[in-house]
Amino acid sequence: MADLKVSPPNPDSLTRKFMTSVIFTVVVAGIYVGREVLMPLALSVLMSFALAPVVGILRKVRLGHVPSVLLALTFALVLIAGIGTFVGSQVAGLASSIPSYQNNISRKIVSLRGTADGGTLTRLNRTIEAVGEAISGRDRPSTVAAGTPTDETPVPVVVQRQTVAPWELAGSILGPLLEPLAMVALVLVFVGFILLQKDDLRDRFIRLAGSGDMQRTTVALDEAASRLARYLSLQTAINAGFGLIIGIGLFIIGIPNPGLWGLIGMLFRFVPYIGVPIAFLFPAVLALAVDPGWQMLVWVGALYGVIEAIIGQAIEPFVYGRSMGLSPVAVLVAAVFWTLLWGPVGLLLSTTLTMCFVVLGRHIDDLKFLDVILGDQPALAMDESLYLRMLADDPDDATQDAEEFLREHSLSVYYDEVAARALMLAQADVNRGVLAPLRQTRIRDAIKGLIENLSDRKDRGAAQAMAELPADWRNMPVMCVAGRGPLDEAAALLLVDMLAKHGVAARVISFDEASSAQVNDLDVDGVRLACVSYLEPGTYKNARYQVRRLRKRMPDVPVIALFWGIGSDHSRYLDSVEATESDLVTTGLKETIHHVLAFARRAGSNPPQPLRETPQGVLQV
Repeated sequence: MADLKVSPPNPDSLTRKFMTSVIFTVVVAGIYVGREVLMPLALSVLMSFALAPVVGILRKVRLGHVPSVLLALTFALVLIAGIGTFVGSQVAGLASSIPSYQNNISRKIVSLRGTADGGTLTRLNRTIEAVGEAISGRDRPSTVAAGTPTDETPVPVVVQRQTVAPWELAGSILGPLLEPLAMVALVLVFVGFILLQKDDLRDRFIRLAGSGDMQRTTVALDEAASRLARYLSLQTAINAGFGLIIGIGLFIIGIPNPGLWGLIGMLFRFVPYIGVPIAFLFPAVLALAVDPGWQMLVWVGALYGVIEAIIGQAIEPFVYGRSMGLSPVAVLVAAVFWTLLWGPVGLLLSTTLTMCFVVLGRHIDDLKFLDVILGDQPALAMDESLYLRMLADDPDDATQDAEEFLREHSLSVYYDEVAARALMLAQADVNRGVLAPLRQTRIRDAIKGLIENLSDRKDRGAAQAMAELPADWRNMPVMCVAGRGPLDEAAALLLVDMLAKHGVAARVISFDEASSAQVNDLDVDGVRLACVSYLEPGTYKNARYQVRRLRKRMPDVPVIALFWGIGSDHSRYLDSVEATESDLVTTGLKETIHHVLAFARRAGSNPPQPLRETPQGVLQV
């Protein structure tokens, strides 16, 4: 790393990072301390998004805003009460039939423990005890002979009846039920206020978060609302299908109360990662109790495993698409983070809360890091990723990324918009003095390897261009003179490879070969067109003298100057490019290929047409 110049850290940047860390710590601490209030509020926001379509449907039938909200809350309350009543009745019926399965459970326990002292588990326990005693150096205590006197005095045991007051008994039974009921009531109250004051809350949030840029804040809220609503509706539909299939499968297997376990599977699947395993435990234990053997347990496990694998790995990625906007790692980290803060409720809300934060990070500049860390967008652009691959001299990984890009784009587009821009990033590092010559050579070699790996790829329209090419031009070389460094040579290699795919043979001449000392030794036999290729827009002086040397060596050969880094705005470069004295100036690969082929067709016409007759809008000298 000796070739890198490390600049000292900026004190303002360090201060900003420190303040960001402090704010993040305070926010996390506040979320943890205020969880008793924030958890019902988060649940109510989630439920309000789920009920918003119902309110919208009711308002379309002209019921009014307040009646629509009240009817939606009534619907939610009836649905919750119906689910609770169904689960309670099913559990009560199941509890009455449990004693009839006691013999099956007992036989399985005995078969696992072993019926005699020589059973497998017994022998394993004895072996473990013997190894432990040998390690600790203690002998197994000898059995005391019958009738041997001991110093131990018998301890009298007194049995006393403990009386419990009725209110204490009621509190011990109803206490665990009151907390979730209070949570449900508080959530419903919050949901009612959120739905009633939806527009007012939206305006207040915009006033606090982004009154200076109302359009961006509004877009962020709309995107968060649409993503969340779509995710909830799709997840509810998928989980309902999961529960239906599980219920039908358990019915076929013969598990009692299959509807109950299908409903539990649907509800528990809203909890990431652990919901389905927990839902599986109930029918699994019941399968042990019902079946004298083990076949039913195996079928239940296979049912849950296969259905969850199909839905989780095939259906959900296809259905959700990019609606979540979260990376798989972000979903896992978010689940751990929110579970540590809020427990099971945090795990339930982890995905939706993280999705909202990612949307905010996508539209608020100060929170952009959230989108980078948690979002599913690539952290680096294609050209930046290719630059890293070239720094590592890894053309194989670069080729794999290129093949993904080429599924939707042509090879010329990849060369022009990815490979050339990656070389421009490298040239910018050269200008800053942080890219050593050795690494520049590695990048050039990586481009050579990338071109070789993509040698079997055809460019769109290449076959038609070859058919239109004059016969005397299909094997006529074009001389491409690279700029001053290895990066310019790498860019020239892209041009030469693309020309070859269009039927025009070309060769790369390095800067040293075309220098003033060696230009007279160049082999220019059969050269019909010359091209100078530069990545750096500031090298017009070098280009001017290079063009002069080529004109002196080949007086009748037109010269094209290709400046990759100029961009679309040519106005501030006009004086410089005019000074190059070239016949034509281009700014990209596709444009250069177009003009080379056009010149080949014009040169093959009778009489030949000059190079200056090019389409309107092309930067010409």
